[in-house]
Amino acid sequence: MAKDIKELAEEWLRSDEDKSTTDEIYQLLVHGDTIELEKRLRTRIAFGTAGLRGPMQAGFACMNSLTVIQASQGLAAYLLHTEHNVKNRGVVIGRDARHNSEKFAKLTAAAFVANGIKVWWYEIPTHTPLVPFGIRELNAVAGVMITASHNPARDNGYKVYWSNGCQIIPPHDSGIAEAILQNLKPVSWDTSVVDDGHLLIEGALGLVRDQYLNAISAAIQSEDNPAFIDPDLRFVYTPMHGVGLTPMKLCMEKLGLASRMVVVEAQAMPDPDFPSVRFPNPEEKGALDLAIETADANSVPLIVASDPDADRLAIAEKVPSGWHIFTGNQLGILLASYLFEKYPSSQPREKLAMLASTVSSRMLHSMASKEGFHFTETLTGFKWLGNIARDLTREGFDVVYAFEEALGYMVPAVVHDKDSISAAAVFLTAVSHWSRQKLTPYSKLQQLYQHLGYFEDANTYLVSPSPTTTTAVFTNIRRLSSPHPNKIGKRKILKWRDLTLGYDSKSKDHVPDLPVDRSSQMITCELEGGARFTVRGSGTEPKIKLYIECVDKSSHAAKVGADEILQDLLVEWFKPDENGLKLA
Repeated sequence: MAKDIKELAEEWLRSDEDKSTTDEIYQLLVHGDTIELEKRLRTRIAFGTAGLRGPMQAGFACMNSLTVIQASQGLAAYLLHTEHNVKNRGVVIGRDARHNSEKFAKLTAAAFVANGIKVWWYEIPTHTPLVPFGIRELNAVAGVMITASHNPARDNGYKVYWSNGCQIIPPHDSGIAEAILQNLKPVSWDTSVVDDGHLLIEGALGLVRDQYLNAISAAIQSEDNPAFIDPDLRFVYTPMHGVGLTPMKLCMEKLGLASRMVVVEAQAMPDPDFPSVRFPNPEEKGALDLAIETADANSVPLIVASDPDADRLAIAEKVPSGWHIFTGNQLGILLASYLFEKYPSSQPREKLAMLASTVSSRMLHSMASKEGFHFTETLTGFKWLGNIARDLTREGFDVVYAFEEALGYMVPAVVHDKDSISAAAVFLTAVSHWSRQKLTPYSKLQQLYQHLGYFEDANTYLVSPSPTTTTAVFTNIRRLSSPHPNKIGKRKILKWRDLTLGYDSKSKDHVPDLPVDRSSQMITCELEGGARFTVRGSGTEPKIKLYIECVDKSSHAAKVGADEILQDLLVEWFKPDENGLKLA
């Protein structure tokens, strides 16, 4: 029998020792606001492959001190049950500069100390990739990063990495979620273990950061292949009110590029309110406006931007028609082309490997086919890109790169996760390399299009009113024809892959080669003429995401094709007005 909402509120008040959040629930209880109490207390914030993420409010459904402690206790119990020498190897804990990040990180540390587990503590806010890097460097069993990446200011999150330096994948996510439910009673609220020092807590930022910078330097140059730096190279950098400036400065000093960097001063220092941007996400329209103003004022033709936790990278270039902001796919193929060009000719090309997720451009797949290196497609997210890259390495491949269209770029020689700092170092080295060929990033991109075909996308999303609506929409799509729809608009569907139901029309026994997840909606179709699209329900937002790509002999023809497919999908499949969906 379900608990009464007052019982749930009293349960919260018994467990929570953070006055700010106990007051929130108490006030809602006093005012009889049962609707808000239901929203906050009835369902628990879900622990998934990205850990936790949500608004910072009181209640079991939100990010707050109590849910952070409970997550930490569950993770500690799960580690002690599944890994070896956990207490001595310890966990790495980092945080960004968001509201409450420091408090949440200290409470996380307190939970591990209460379980007798060593904590490798990052003393100041830092960028997310240092946690997975630190795990490998320190031989830790896991890591926790307190961050909500590029989410709005009201959100925070709890991101978990495993002992291999990658984000967790099944079955660890469900195992940790189960352990959390078995360890809900808070054992310690004592953050003085960090403030006053404790034998189980060791400051680790200095050692790890130095090794991280050395790893970037080694990844982009060697004794027999020193990196060339264009003496005319200049660029504007914005950390978008996040934590990217310090690691970026240190990296540029290491590479001899510090004097070439112009910083967007209004966005230079961490500010958890992100005052100068509507959304602190470089993908959003207008996010680079201040960087463009700074670049124009200083006559600098190149912009480099990180999101607030500095794991995503954005690039813009001044071209004759104005500023070109590279899409995630365009930057993805530029970085791949440079890493391929610099790959040692003495090494067998078929052992070189690169990866991209299924929602990303097929341009890298085309390059691999044409140039003779190995390409692997993965499910969405760096949890898959990182873990599968490690699998390929064990199989004998030399994995040099992976990317995803949402501005995520991974250089495995540094870290098995997306990282704007190491990716920026590779990119700026590439810019210098191209300058010797009288090319800029934009003109290099045009050269790649001529070589591989013009790939254009029409990516967008629909806001869904509820998960139930999303499921119903996808169920209706599957019912359009049996065993699956065979056309969209005027184009034939040549291949249908449904990773929700586990069906692939072209594979042996119709079994997909990617993992199936019945809890999430995802369909990929290949169409005649080289077009392809993936439609999926977002795991972290109330959205249905559409990734559409066309390839043709000209940019215009490819763009027209992608836009046509988008319109066909809206009219024939998603029917926004009928289903209450809102187009971005």
